[in-house]
Amino acid sequence: MKKNIIFIINPISGGKSKVNFPDMAAKFLDAAKFNATYVFTEGRGHAYELALEKVNRDSDVLVAVGGDGTINEVASGIGESGKLMGIIPYGSGNGLARSLGISLDDRLAVLALNKLNINRIDSGTFNDRNFFNMAGIGFDAHISTIFANHITRGLAGYVKTAIAEISNYQCQNYILEIDGKRIVRDAFMISIANSSQFGNNAHISPFASLRDGLLDVVIIKPFPLYQFPILGYKMFNRSTHTSNFVEIMKGKDIRIIREGSGAIHIDGEPCSMGSELRIKVKPLSLAVLV
Repeated sequence: MKKNIIFIINPISGGKSKVNFPDMAAKFLDAAKFNATYVFTEGRGHAYELALEKVNRDSDVLVAVGGDGTINEVASGIGESGKLMGIIPYGSGNGLARSLGISLDDRLAVLALNKLNINRIDSGTFNDRNFFNMAGIGFDAHISTIFANHITRGLAGYVKTAIAEISNYQCQNYILEIDGKRIVRDAFMISIANSSQFGNNAHISPFASLRDGLLDVVIIKPFPLYQFPILGYKMFNRSTHTSNFVEIMKGKDIRIIREGSGAIHIDGEPCSMGSELRIKVKPLSLAVLV
């Protein structure tokens, strides 16, 4: 029997037009295997609402056409339903798609759906929010909050914003409990990595795995400003673990207490949470077509 496949399209992700996406996808999608429907989102949170609606009907596959934020909303809508997820990467970083080996060429990504090759991956929860690629607190959450209001997306804009903000940013003190082990650290930022990278092949935790039932806790310690470009270089050549300013631990159940409420990011999308944060892994909880 044919599968009902729903493409949930974020029209503004990555700054790329997707007006012609349905026509293109129809040419490369196997019509003998799929009945396709295409819907466009109308704002933040709409992809989640659409996914939740479609998953409770007769859909078999829900495809996020967008970046990590769109993927987060669609995957969160799929939840524990057992429905399959597809990804057509159209974001500015495409961290999860890159980690899964999904082509950044939209035509090849659509063709890959025809194979129905299923790969189950872990996900995580950050208090009451799901994440699938990366979440964090500290400097990267601060930059995500500022960057969310920028019209121009992409790596260059992100780096420019980071350089403008870094000299005035104050590190914080954090209490962490990782699977019952308690540590105290001053930190520039703390990333919770399900995959190895933020996006654009910037690998914050080079050995993180989407399928090991663990999350990587990456602590960036306070560092002199001249080390900033060196840390950036290490991300792009997958060697952050060799820095004296980086500490990486793995865990399933993580608790973080910080000095007060503030910004966090969930798959690159900023929001605010309180001083106590509880992070847990959900092993092999999402079935993705790759």
